[in-house]
Formats: sequence, C-alpha cells, structure tokens
Amino acid sequence: MASPTLTGRPGRDIALAFAGVVLFGGLNTIAVRQTVLELAPLWGAGLRFVAAGAIFAALAVLRGRAFPRGSGLRGAMVYGAIGFAGAFGLIYPALRDVQAGTAAVVIALSPLATYGLAVAQGQERFRRQAVAGAAVALVGTGVLFVDQLHAAVPLVPLGMVALGMLCLSQAGIVIKRVPRSDPFATNAVAMLTAGALLLAGSFALGEAHGLPTRASTWLGLGYITVFGSVVMFGLYLYGLQKWTASGMSYSTLLLPFVSVTFARVVTGEAITLPFVAGGLIMVAGVYLGAFASGRTRRSTATSMPECLPIADCAAGVAPARS
Repeated sequence: MASPTLTGRPGRDIALAFAGVVLFGGLNTIAVRQTVLELAPLWGAGLRFVAAGAIFAALAVLRGRAFPRGSGLRGAMVYGAIGFAGAFGLIYPALRDVQAGTAAVVIALSPLATYGLAVAQGQERFRRQAVAGAAVALVGTGVLFVDQLHAAVPLVPLGMVALGMLCLSQAGIVIKRVPRSDPFATNAVAMLTAGALLLAGSFALGEAHGLPTRASTWLGLGYITVFGSVVMFGLYLYGLQKWTASGMSYSTLLLPFVSVTFARVVTGEAITLPFVAGGLIMVAGVYLGAFASGRTRRSTATSMPECLPIADCAAGVAPARS
C-alpha cells in the first residue's frame, strides 16, 4: 500500500493524532501560566522537566532502547540545556506578566528564527522567500508588541519570551549536529539535564520551594508534564510513522490559535483587534517563510517547539515519505 501524502486525505487515526498534537501543544502556555501564578518559576519548571524526563526514561527502558553515549550524550545534554533550561528558564518567569496567548504567538516565530539561525550556521540554504516571509512576520510582530505595550504589558517580559523562543530555535540547530539516537531516550537525557539546571538555578536564586496548594496549580503541573510533554510527543511520533513529516509540521502553525482561543475562554484573557491582526500577519509570514516552499519533507525549521527537530523525531520510527 502506498504511503499517504500531504495532498492525500489522512486516516481518522492520523487526523486524531494531528489534532491531539495541536490541542495539547496549544494548551501548554496556559498550563504553564497557571503554575507560575503560585510556584516560583524556575522551581516549577525544574519539577516539570525532572518528572517528564523520568517518564521518558522509563518509556525508553520499557521499549528496550539504548540511551545516547559519547557525543550523542553530550549533544542531548546541550540540547536540554539550551532548548529546555534556557528557553523555559526565560519563558516561565515572563509568564507572570505576559498573557499565555501572547507568549504562544511569539513562540510561533520559532520556525523563521530557526531557519535564520540554520542559514547563518551553514545548515540550510538561503532562500529569498524566507526573507519575504520574515519581513511579513516582522510587521505582524511589531503590531503585536505595540498592542501589548498599550495594554501595559512590560517590555522586559516580552523580550524574555522572545529570547526563550530563540533558545528553542538554537536547540534545533544543536541537535542536528549530534549522532541520532532513540527520540525517547534523547528527550529523557535532555529533560533531566534541564530539570537539574533549573532546580540548581532556583536554589541559587533563593526561590521558595514549596509544593502546590491550589488545585489549579496541580492540574497545570500535571498537564504540562504528562499531556504537554509525553503524550504530545508520542502523538507527534505516531503521526510521523503514519503520515509525512511535511503534513505533521503544519501543527506548528496552529498552536497559537489554540492558545489564544482557550486563553480567552478559560482564563478570560483580553483579545484586542490589533492583537488578532498582528498575530494573523505574523503567522502568515511564518507560513510564507518556512512552510510555503513546496518541499515534501520539512527541516529543523518547522519542528514542534517542544519536540526534537522533525528529522530526528523520526530517527527511530521509520516515517512515511511523500
């Protein structure tokens, strides 16, 4: 039987997996914001990644997969230090002041940022279309930032989210340079490394280290650990097995729409017309610059924000090809 293609109609199981990735990934920033309203940021982030890393490690052992060694181990640790500890060490504190929907839209710039970093570091070829997309996305980002400043959102936390997004993007560049290994084992090493670094930073900064007392905090912490990390990643890998990398990569574009919609419904976050306009312009620019190239296989630039780069996600699962 021929492999399904991006232009073909995916089966119900693939559609459900794709929808699950979009839903669980889109709710992540909302869940994180619930945790930082009570827990100290680095402490909460450290707990999340230690717990998620332990689950990934258990899954890798149960699957009989080998853990990375040598340069692969070092690469996974650097990936965790930059992509999880660095990125979320900046994003978590910022979410005390920045709305979840706003953070999700800024993080959605990651595909274009990753492409720019990949070109600068010799991993991808320069494309004029990407420059055009970046210009469009820059206009949308400008509208978004001006709207948030009018809403009295401090500029520094917004900048921290943007820097966190750049860390996510650079992590995708780093992992492409190390030997491939089982994605669950690699994520286990990366998340446990990040958890240790975040907890160390938390103690160094003298944060409070109590356990949650609110039901909403426990719910948010449990959600981002299980559904926002492990389940989402598992669905992503399942989709890569059954469908194309190109098809699954489009989930990245849909995350901010889920985040903004649920943030408005669940937490009552304000959504202004300039915010919506800026977000739509920005996402259009990301699509033009990173997705609308006609390539049937996607690159590091179009991987999920909290997944390994798309080519490496599929390293041990034999993805379908167009």
